[in-house]
This record gives sequence, structure tokens and C-alpha cells, in this order.
Amino acid sequence: MTTRIVIGDDHPLVQAALQSALSAVLPDLEIIPCQSLDEVLAAVPGRIEEIDLILLDLTMPGIQGFAALFVLLAQFPTVPVAIISARQDAATIRRAIAYGASGYIPKSLGLPAMADAITRILGGEIWMPPNIGGRGSIQSEDVELAARAASLSPQQLRILAMIVEGKLNKQIAAEIGIAEQTVKGHVSTILRKLGVGSRTQAAVLAERLAFGSARGVSSPAQREG
Repeated sequence: MTTRIVIGDDHPLVQAALQSALSAVLPDLEIIPCQSLDEVLAAVPGRIEEIDLILLDLTMPGIQGFAALFVLLAQFPTVPVAIISARQDAATIRRAIAYGASGYIPKSLGLPAMADAITRILGGEIWMPPNIGGRGSIQSEDVELAARAASLSPQQLRILAMIVEGKLNKQIAAEIGIAEQTVKGHVSTILRKLGVGSRTQAAVLAERLAFGSARGVSSPAQREG
């Protein structure tokens, strides 16, 4: 039976190396390469029953950080998503697992070790590097906040990430291709689901979940209604 893996990583050398390593242990393998979150979101829907795993880099173009993980988990709840990243600090790894990732594979691992980790994830394990431990560094309120963030739709998660980036409603509307009034409606829903009263508070909570690379939480975008 063919194993199909989506690799979301914008480095062609990483894509090629992973395909080579995985082909050695999974002879009937199909790799679906994607260089941005948008490409992943376009590649999976028509083949959702066929995809066995999504490997996600946290720093691809577009939405970055755990926002991308939340988007994929919301959009494709039946498909396992594992992180593959140059970041290898214990806090980030524990957060990824607490937020729903099926594994966390540092890029510092050798290719055989990466391939072994991926095969274990395909077998149903939740894999992370040895000696990391469980969720000890994750505060319970962060886990609760992650659950609230997971209640947002993929569109709302994208808008929240753009709020963190300091974008105005009109900029968000133009980038996504929807009406500015629709963006305002989504913002109201985001605030309600997160249990906050302002864009600034939403951005602060999103940053707490490491949603991406914010440029501050007091921009005009966050003061906009």
C-alpha cells in the first residue's frame, strides 16, 4: 500500500533529503512537496483519505509558528501533523505536542533518525526527541487557550495570525480576498471565542501561544474595531 506524505518545507534540499531517507524505509512512497502553507492547504483536500501524514516546518512563507499547526488541525482533523523544525528547545517541542502535533522532529537529527521517527509516527506513536519529557513546561492555561484557539475556523485562524502581524482589516480583506465587513465579522467571532474584549488582548493571547512573529501589540491594526 502506498504511503503518502505531504512535506511542507520551503527548502528544496530538505525536501530531497527527506524523500531519499524515507524511500529507503518506505519503498512504496509518494511525497507531495509543498513550499508554503497555502500549497499544503491546496494539496490535501482532494486527497484527504489518501494522505497518511503532513510534515510541517514552523517557518514556511505565509502563516508561521503554531498558527499553521492550528490551521491544519482545524482543516484536516483526521490527518496527523508532525513538526519538522530547526528549533529544538524543549519548551517549543512540548508545546507542539500539547497543541496537537503527532510528533516533533528536529532538523539536527541525522536522516536515518528522521526516517525512523517518521515511521514511528506513521505507526501511531507520538514521537519527540528522547529526554524531552512530557508537558511539564506547558501551563494549564496555555493548554486551555490552545483549545479555544482550536475552536476557530481555518479562516479565523489566518485572520488572527494577521492581527498579530499588525495588519489592518482592509489589508487582511485584500490578502484573503473577502470583504472588509466580513473580516470585521470574523474579528468579532475571534474575540468571542477567545474570551477577550479587544484585538490587543487577542494578539497578546496569540503571542502567548507562539502564533508567529508579531511586531508588537499596540499597532493601529489591533486598535481597529
